[in-house]
Amino acid sequence: MTAPIRIALAGAGAFGQKHLDALKQIHGVEVVSLISRDLDKTRETAAKYGIGHATTELDEALARDDVDAVILCTPTQLHAKQALACLDAGKHVQVEIPLCDVLAEGEAVVRRQRETGLVAMCGHTRRFNPSHQWVRRRIEAGGFNIQQMDVQTYFFRRTNTNALGQARSWTDHLLWHHAAHTVDLFAWQCGSPVVRANALQGPIHPTLGIAMDMSLQLQAANGAICTLSLSFNNEGPLGTFFRYIGDTGTYIARYDDLVTGRDETVDVSRVAVSMNGIELQDREFIAAIREGREPEAGVAQVLPCYQVLDGLERQLRGG
Repeated sequence: MTAPIRIALAGAGAFGQKHLDALKQIHGVEVVSLISRDLDKTRETAAKYGIGHATTELDEALARDDVDAVILCTPTQLHAKQALACLDAGKHVQVEIPLCDVLAEGEAVVRRQRETGLVAMCGHTRRFNPSHQWVRRRIEAGGFNIQQMDVQTYFFRRTNTNALGQARSWTDHLLWHHAAHTVDLFAWQCGSPVVRANALQGPIHPTLGIAMDMSLQLQAANGAICTLSLSFNNEGPLGTFFRYIGDTGTYIARYDDLVTGRDETVDVSRVAVSMNGIELQDREFIAAIREGREPEAGVAQVLPCYQVLDGLERQLRGG
């Protein structure tokens, strides 16, 4: 029998629990340690999922011999530093999106991954959603070419709370977190790097200190364009909606679901072994560890996205 891959998961909030639910569906995986900032709540969640070790300290989990790999669902500002700590400890690591909010820190993770040879992956979930995979397969088969992507990323977050309505210890960011999904997806689906990018942002929130509304324009080297609207002021519907406008059709992706421009359902149930993009993302992480290969959305693959975001941030600061 193949030995189980033993996982430590850091960050037991809303998204961390999505990963815990996904990992339960994957054969040969055992979550052995749970790390989060509130010990009582961490122990409660660990008991719910049958995890034997709970702590508030990542270093404590990294020192354990029974941890092979780590999934980081922690605040954005910690991602790169904690990913480096995992690699330094000899652990494979999957860090949730974004890889970083400072380009130099993301570049450091890529260098360390190359030095260690360990699996280091970033949670660019859109590469794994069955809806986007279906579109990609059609592109790869030569039956569809993107002319334009129109994307809306809308939430209602005028207070510092997470998806469960709970208070956050950190502040989310439209550019470095939510735009990262689309910037990476656009270049990946086009098979062509982003060569032009422009950004506008609305007023800075007086308490949160971030722009609550933002608009991005992108162009790939092959000529395709993308328009992305982002808001934390939108009262509904919530989520991200991707419109693919191509030479042979129009498709609208809503997370794991896909419809045509005429709102006809596209059956994506046979695209992969699951309809859950998070589960498929975690399956790729585990498979890459077992097979000793670079995963889809490996840190080097997604770094160009963060180079674009860095340029946009500098543009916004200067303008």
